[in-house]
Amino acid sequence: MPVINEALNLGDLLKYEAPNLYSRDQVTIAAGQTLPLGAVLGMVTATGKLKQIDPSATDGSQYAAGVLMQPVEADLADRTDGLIIARHAIVADHALSWPAGIAQAERLTAIAQLKSLGILVRVGA
Repeated sequence: MPVINEALNLGDLLKYEAPNLYSRDQVTIAAGQTLPLGAVLGMVTATGKLKQIDPSATDGSQYAAGVLMQPVEADLADRTDGLIIARHAIVADHALSWPAGIAQAERLTAIAQLKSLGILVRVGA
C-alpha cells in the first residue's frame, strides 16, 4: 500500500491562541515571494509590509514580527489578505518555516523575538 504524506495544516502549527481572535492580525505580504504556512515573518519598517525573516537584512525584516497562518502566493503583487499569529499564542517548532541557510543562532534569536511578542515556540507540541 502506498504511503500518503499530508501537508501541514493550521492545527499542526497553532497549539493555542487567545479568544476572540486576539492573537491574529491581517497584514500585507510584500510582493515577490511565495510563503508556506508557518513562515516566520519580519516587517519592513519603511512600508509596514511583511516578508520572510532575513537575519542579514537592515530594513526591519531582520526582526521576527509574527508567524504566517496560511500559505501565501505574492509572486507578482502585494497580498493584503495575509493572516499572521501576532501575539499571545503557542506554536509548534516543527511547523515553523525558516529561510534557507539560516544559522541555529539566528533561529534562536528569532524565537526569542517571538517570545517577546507572546508567541511561545514549543518543541514536540
